[in-house]
Amino acid sequence: MILPPDRLERFARHIIIPELGGAGQAALAGRHMVLAGLGGIGAPALQYLAGAGIGRLTLIDDGAVELSNLQRQTIYTMRDVGHGKAVAARRWLANFDDALEVSISDARIGRANVEGLLAGADLVLDGTDNFATRLAISDGCVSAGVPLLSAAVGRFQGQVAAFRGYLDGEPCYRCFVGDAFDAEDCDSCAEDGMLGSMAGWAGCFAALQAVKALLEGVVALGNPQWGRVHVLDGLAPALRSFAITKDPACAACGSTGG
Repeated sequence: MILPPDRLERFARHIIIPELGGAGQAALAGRHMVLAGLGGIGAPALQYLAGAGIGRLTLIDDGAVELSNLQRQTIYTMRDVGHGKAVAARRWLANFDDALEVSISDARIGRANVEGLLAGADLVLDGTDNFATRLAISDGCVSAGVPLLSAAVGRFQGQVAAFRGYLDGEPCYRCFVGDAFDAEDCDSCAEDGMLGSMAGWAGCFAALQAVKALLEGVVALGNPQWGRVHVLDGLAPALRSFAITKDPACAACGSTGG
């Protein structure tokens, strides 16, 4: 893909980075990424994924913008309150870069529709807020052979992890959390609180890992570290990582599972 002059100028600060260059920028323009959840993780991540020039974005969220979201979900404004997040996010993208191809869905993700929602994706970023949805997305990625970035945040801690459970020897998200979380109950930021800038850090870190994942094997930008969980501590501050082992009995990706 040859980038036109206006795109070369827009992404000039990327193109001069030796580890990314023109080849990497052109590759990003041809990638398709799905963002599931446009809240505390998805909103800041979207800003930098769009800024990176990822050519096609699918945005999924069944919720509406609430006043309490504005403390951390930085793409929305007062005029978006009460409107669907997917529609408001598309409006933000149109104002930011109208050259990007964008599709949206306000459907709630579940096992019945996940396959269709993830169709054709090169990478999925999951920033949803309950385990049942996260596991449905993870299982859908395993079935479709699509890499998954899973990101979460609460109070002063964030987690970002990359999974390719459809490959032999590599874990999926279900290997990490197990089967006990298929129910839709989990702690929410309404109950526990959320430092807005912590969501920004986690979302931006997820965007960085996404660019690495999308360009793996194309340029020397870096390793997305598949199968590792990165824990962001906003109080220390610190970053630590640990590896996840593939579970042979995993119901989604294991050799002896369901």
